[in-house]
Amino acid sequence: MSRYIEQSIADAADQRSAVVILEMDTPGGLDTSMRDIIKAILASPVPVVTYVAPGGARAASAGTYILYASHLAAMAPATNLGAATPISIGGEPNTPPAAPAANPSDDKSQPHGDEKTKGPEEIPAATALERKAINDAVAYIRALAQLRGRSADWAEAAVRGAASLSAADALEQHVIDIIATDVPDLLQQLQGRKVKVMDHESVLVTRGVAVRHVVPDWRTRVLLILTHPTIAYGLLLVGIYGLLLEGYNPGAVLPGVAGALALLLGLYGLQLLAVNYAGLALMALGIGFIVAEFFMPAFGSLGVGGLAAFVIGSIMLFDPHASGQRVALPLIVGIAVAGGLVIVTIGWLAARARRRPASTGVETMIGAPVEAISDCQVQCVVRYGGELWNARSAGPLRAGQRARIVKVVEMTLWVEPQQE
Repeated sequence: MSRYIEQSIADAADQRSAVVILEMDTPGGLDTSMRDIIKAILASPVPVVTYVAPGGARAASAGTYILYASHLAAMAPATNLGAATPISIGGEPNTPPAAPAANPSDDKSQPHGDEKTKGPEEIPAATALERKAINDAVAYIRALAQLRGRSADWAEAAVRGAASLSAADALEQHVIDIIATDVPDLLQQLQGRKVKVMDHESVLVTRGVAVRHVVPDWRTRVLLILTHPTIAYGLLLVGIYGLLLEGYNPGAVLPGVAGALALLLGLYGLQLLAVNYAGLALMALGIGFIVAEFFMPAFGSLGVGGLAAFVIGSIMLFDPHASGQRVALPLIVGIAVAGGLVIVTIGWLAARARRRPASTGVETMIGAPVEAISDCQVQCVVRYGGELWNARSAGPLRAGQRARIVKVVEMTLWVEPQQE
């Protein structure tokens, strides 16, 4: 997405467009991608207007920073922005909260010693790493606010305390510049506004301009599909089971090729998402247990434990607080039910096979009839299933007389004569 926005701004500069309108509805995203987008906006020779639309849209988390970086900020009615506290990818440590670091840019007086207090809206950072990230984000968004003449104090509250505002409140607190119902209304309100672009002031002329909609190209759309949590999760499963099928059936080729391709695409999607690595480890452990069930007589305990670990890991895999996205719960439930049915079916088939009489081996010969080849007393030669066997008889046998096998010792049959 950052590449798509950067390229669109560059194309607008090449075409000498009057203005770029960045229509936004986002729960947030990666810090690195956000900073790339902001760098492109700050370096743009064309004024960039970020427009949170349509109604019901939001510019949360990283979207708030992008809104602050834009030359002009606009929102549609019934939209909101804020909640810009940075969250680490991979989950948050459960450590006791520490006292928040003082903000060097805060112009309010601070109490001395142990009497230092914090506002009720401030979220305490648990670790030094989190405090570093929050303080860095505060400095960054305050710099953007000072550059564009917007409220720096509210921007800091959005980072430290995850504060949010509606469109009307944002306009009242000088966070945005315009509330517009749609793009034509926005263009009408932009007419004649003065903006500072590349260290010089320019006046916007937007009345009667032709609007060109720039949609993502096929490459961006494909990558956006791959980075959807449910798609990445499904590709991961297809890849793992494809490689397992190839391992069980060497030379099949197709499962291995499809599995390797799907696994690589799934891992590509995961590296761009807010993945909880504890969930990913649980999924790997669960798959390992399920595979081990096929090779170890664990009476289903490995399979059930592996299925439980896989389901729990799937639920934990994506942090919805960090990305606003997660794997669809019906998909996880469906896979869990299918896996459970497979394990139950395998257990039922194994139990039924144990109850069946033996169909191969020495055990199948006990009680089977044989026929004497010639008259004999103890040492005999008998015919069994078209084969000639040495035999020891419990009584005399006549040629052609039938007998019954009572046991097999090495390559000798022990038989007893049957009554005519």
